[in-house]
Amino acid sequence: MTQIQAGYVNSETHNGITTIEFYHPQSNSLPAKILAELTKEIHFAGTHDETKVIILKSAGEKTFCAGASFDELLTIKTEAEGINFFSGFANVINAMRKCPKLIIARIHGKAVGGGVGVAAAADYAIASEMADIRLSELAVGIGPFVVGPAVERKIGVAAFSALAIDATMWRNSDWGKKKGLFAEVHESIENMDESIQRLAKTLAHSSPKAMAELKNVFWKGTEHWDKLLPERAAISGRLILSEFSREAINKFKVKQH
Repeated sequence: MTQIQAGYVNSETHNGITTIEFYHPQSNSLPAKILAELTKEIHFAGTHDETKVIILKSAGEKTFCAGASFDELLTIKTEAEGINFFSGFANVINAMRKCPKLIIARIHGKAVGGGVGVAAAADYAIASEMADIRLSELAVGIGPFVVGPAVERKIGVAAFSALAIDATMWRNSDWGKKKGLFAEVHESIENMDESIQRLAKTLAHSSPKAMAELKNVFWKGTEHWDKLLPERAAISGRLILSEFSREAINKFKVKQH
């Protein structure tokens, strides 16, 4: 099994709460296979009668999600392959947007790039103090094009612009809460998990129809994302082929080792 293929997406339902967990050994980065499985599980939970509310989380203790898999980015040789890869992020965000169930995201640690997009696409994100965020795409010769609409919708143009432009600067969890990315930030993992379970249990006993209608209200005005996000994926798919991107990603990989 290669590092790209390693990892998993698991889904379990108990008492109306469906927990979808993803994992990858490289800081919970997202190769195409995991993106596809996440999309499938979110869509299934949305149509599953037993599911009243969804918790989206990652495994491990340090990083919530490191964004796109650098190993996989380096294997992209054509524009079509690039578009296909970045469309995986578009599919996850659109699945979260269109899912009729409310999605609580558990952000236990750092979120980078696509990980910030996943947090932004959740209906309610609960984080720990370790949940620093960064949109690092510009530093590797692309930009946060696919996740941009979700992030901008949540925190506004000014804050999204700051994250996108200063691509190497970490913002702490308090910044994320003040800007509206996180609904709550907790001092400890235990407090964060208690809050997630409390909210999930409350929502599991709330009216499914009322929650679905509420979600429609929250996401009003995003209906064009089915077209917009694949268009954005095409921009990243082209840019990732540049010599600049190749060199930048290789430099990042050297730093990681």
